[in-house]
Amino acid sequence: MKNSLLTKSARRARMQIALLLAALVLVFLLSFSLGRYDVPVGQVVKILISRVFPIEASWTKNMEIAVLNVRLPRILLVCMVGCCLAMAGASYQSVFQNPMAAPDILGASSGACFGAALAILLDGSRAMIMVSAFSFSLMTVVLVYLIGSRTRGSRTVNILLAGVMISSLFSAGTSYIKLVADPSNQLPAITYWLMGSFSGARMRDVRFAFIPMALGCAPLLIVRWRLNILSAGEDEARAMGVNTPRLRLLTVICATLMTAASVAVSGMIGWVGLVIPHLCRKTIGNDCRHLLPASMVFGALFLLLVDNVSRNLLATEIPIGILTAFVGAPFFIYLMTRKDTAL
Repeated sequence: MKNSLLTKSARRARMQIALLLAALVLVFLLSFSLGRYDVPVGQVVKILISRVFPIEASWTKNMEIAVLNVRLPRILLVCMVGCCLAMAGASYQSVFQNPMAAPDILGASSGACFGAALAILLDGSRAMIMVSAFSFSLMTVVLVYLIGSRTRGSRTVNILLAGVMISSLFSAGTSYIKLVADPSNQLPAITYWLMGSFSGARMRDVRFAFIPMALGCAPLLIVRWRLNILSAGEDEARAMGVNTPRLRLLTVICATLMTAASVAVSGMIGWVGLVIPHLCRKTIGNDCRHLLPASMVFGALFLLLVDNVSRNLLATEIPIGILTAFVGAPFFIYLMTRKDTAL
């Protein structure tokens, strides 16, 4: 009877993931048609297919440029960032057994902001800004993990506390850079970057982020079933043969790679890694075998929907970090105040 219930639950979870994936594909195609320059969905499909199979062109050159050079890199990058932020949040929440854990809990986002602000202060190129943000993000988490591992007491608690302290230090550093930056050019650029945006996304940004994102996603998908064991506690996990320090370290490294790459190419985008995993838990359950894939797909779908609003709602583009906060914060308050919800 118990096995039958588990099988039924697994089938239901897979069906929900399949529905999310179908919705993502639909929104992915529709996103190409949204914008100042109208491109019908049928032409979008033909243009995309033409990159794989030779077909007779029934579209204009401007349509092809709009789809392949402007919208394709942006839409791909949005999906990749949403996927990785949501998966990183679900991984952190599972490994630290903390419902408030998010991709920036260990200071990855604060370090990336400092690195990007420093590169802008030094008049760096877009590539230099991304590399600096990515490098400082990784450096911050390494520093947090070293501090948390060398202090007495609970290692998990110490790592989280170290993350709060180091994040504060780098946030202060970012504030100082904003103070001394040129108010005419550098300060607006830093401020706009901190609000998060996919404006000006190019295929080189996709290529830059793809490798660290893939290196982070693949191991977590492989070992996601082991994250379930951590919920039973340290002693029980060791009794089942799981090396908990190694698993925690692997999860932190993978989630940090995804977070660092995401923030480096998009700026600060909050709430995705906190809200999406909780929403997936309400529908999919706590089983990481299904929770992580569901978070990936739903994260990509959510951020793509928000990005479509950000670039089409007004005449000027709204930074996506503002919209995710407007959506995420009220929704999280709703989750907290529901009587049947325990975060």
